[in-house]
Amino acid sequence: MPASMRGYRRAWLSRDVLAGVALSAVAIPEVMGYTSIAGMPIVTGLYTLILPAIAFALLGSSKLLVVGADSATAAILYAGLLELGIVGVIPGSPKWVALAGLTALVSGVILAAARLLRLGFLADFLSAAVLIGFLTGVGIQVATAQIPELLGIPRGRGNWFQQQWSWLTRLDQISWRTVAYGAATIVVIVAFKRFLPRFPGTLVAVVALISVSGATDASQHGVAVVGAVEGGFPPLGLPSGLTPGDVSQVFSVALSCFVLILAQSAATAHAFATKHGDHVDVDRDLAGLSIANIAAGLSGTFVVNGSPTKTEILDQQRGRTQVANLTMALISLLVALVFTSLLADMPLAVLAGIVFLVGLDLVDVRGLRRIYALRRNEFVVAVVTAFAVFGIGVEQGVLLALALSLFEVVRREYRPKDFVVGVTEKGEPTYRPAEPGIESAPGLIVFRFNAELFYANASRFADEVRALVDDAPDPVRWLVLDAAGIADVDYSAGLRLHSLLDFLAARRVTFVLARPDASLVDTLKVYELWQRIPPEYVFGNLIDAIRAYPANGSPDATGEPPPG
Repeated sequence: MPASMRGYRRAWLSRDVLAGVALSAVAIPEVMGYTSIAGMPIVTGLYTLILPAIAFALLGSSKLLVVGADSATAAILYAGLLELGIVGVIPGSPKWVALAGLTALVSGVILAAARLLRLGFLADFLSAAVLIGFLTGVGIQVATAQIPELLGIPRGRGNWFQQQWSWLTRLDQISWRTVAYGAATIVVIVAFKRFLPRFPGTLVAVVALISVSGATDASQHGVAVVGAVEGGFPPLGLPSGLTPGDVSQVFSVALSCFVLILAQSAATAHAFATKHGDHVDVDRDLAGLSIANIAAGLSGTFVVNGSPTKTEILDQQRGRTQVANLTMALISLLVALVFTSLLADMPLAVLAGIVFLVGLDLVDVRGLRRIYALRRNEFVVAVVTAFAVFGIGVEQGVLLALALSLFEVVRREYRPKDFVVGVTEKGEPTYRPAEPGIESAPGLIVFRFNAELFYANASRFADEVRALVDDAPDPVRWLVLDAAGIADVDYSAGLRLHSLLDFLAARRVTFVLARPDASLVDTLKVYELWQRIPPEYVFGNLIDAIRAYPANGSPDATGEPPPG
């Protein structure tokens, strides 16, 4: 039994099947819209919901995560392949489709390597602010890219700003019939979402407007339509027409896709598992996503990812397990085998309208406002990430997101919040920001450093202690280090601690250690620091250390072990 379906109850079957049918009504038109983002043939969107979805359902651990085409990875794929600059490779061409399949295969291999190395924890290194900024940037890029299609104007080339200038200077070429189809799509979907949220407004818009387009012969009146769609079972086998050198060319694109797949899928799976009290094995999900992308590459389609929007829809329909996603896969296969001929009269503006709304949904205005209200510095990170994605490029946005996330980790460790600890008359500790000129009591400084000690912050740590000692209102007799926030000390920091103990000994200040954990004690022993701290100056409780000061503190304390 697949991990995602263990403990399955027969009573869940009807609900899962119905949820899968409802999910299909939204997911099928949505993934067909994503093909316009990826520059792929329409039918390849359907293919992302067949073998890749089945592979993840059987091998992943998440009960609800829906795997298929995703707007963010589709945008990365399009931007990355376009930047390769291969002569004759244009969106929709056979070589483009082959390179997209190869990117999915390489992404699957990278995901498999990450699974073997147990790198699922890397998803934790992309902060919420960075993810919000990244998806917002993708949303802006995706939504604005649909505007020419909605207006019936040729899409411009160049960077984001050049593309926007292109359609703004061609407003005299607007096709009002095309605008009508695009506007109708948006109005129908928004109206259903607002007033009848349980009904698939996207499916209603697609069916209704295909019918209108066919009845009025819209293609003969200047409305661009999908045209003949070659359906059938997904083509199995390696992408054709490729060379060994193509692998190295698409590797950077696949790596960018890997980063987003890891972060977005893990975050989505965790969010919904927590909501329902379930457990998610991220490493097992990596295996499922790996095989899903390999299945995508071997079935003529492009990179797949865990979709937050589709997973939310499945949760709203009260789906319980991956049986719902297997139902969606079977319905998608049926559409690919039998009903693709019905898509010929679909106006491209309808797909553009669907994708336009998906892009707007990715722009997390509420999340940005919340970050702005609570953490201004992280808001700046989110905005910079968003701007990099749509202003510079999606692939560069992924790299910047990684860099900013790691920079934020280092920044917090380098400049943690440090305190001088005191005690009230009731015996309760007080915490004041560590600034020169304050003390815990006359002659006593209790210093709390809330970070690991490593090469980057060791000098700052030592300088803060020296400043506190030098500028204290009274001559310092005891310096108590509250080590509750320090779990490790690297070699560089160990050398700094030796120098700091020498400084304190020269000033005749006793060094006292409070609340060290076992791993810190072992590290201090290795660095021969533990041997420099007499046992009577080590306390397991901070209050005990402070209370011991009046009894044991003396003006001639040196901080060195007693002779012998």
